[in-house]
Amino acid sequence: MKFQDLLSGFIRLHVLHHAARHEICGQWMMDELAHHGYRLSPGTMYPMLHAMEKKGYLVSHQDQEGKTRRRLYRITEQGREGLGTAIVQMREFAGEAAGEDS
Repeated sequence: MKFQDLLSGFIRLHVLHHAARHEICGQWMMDELAHHGYRLSPGTMYPMLHAMEKKGYLVSHQDQEGKTRRRLYRITEQGREGLGTAIVQMREFAGEAAGEDS
């Protein structure tokens, strides 16, 4: 993805946003991000989810239906706080970028 280094924070915020609404799995999140123009491979998505869990933004558990196992993630309180802070900062930046605060 072009400019991945600049956009990676938005990807993490998308993850937190959806994990706050319902449990997510890596494949579902990759499909959802693709709707927004982000193309992530499993080799990028899963290490990102694991890192977000290690940092305390997400918590996971393993789910099994028949022979299919998958890891489901949901947001933590720390993740909610971080998402809230990021939203405030995004709004401030969006206003500045739109010329509202010069």
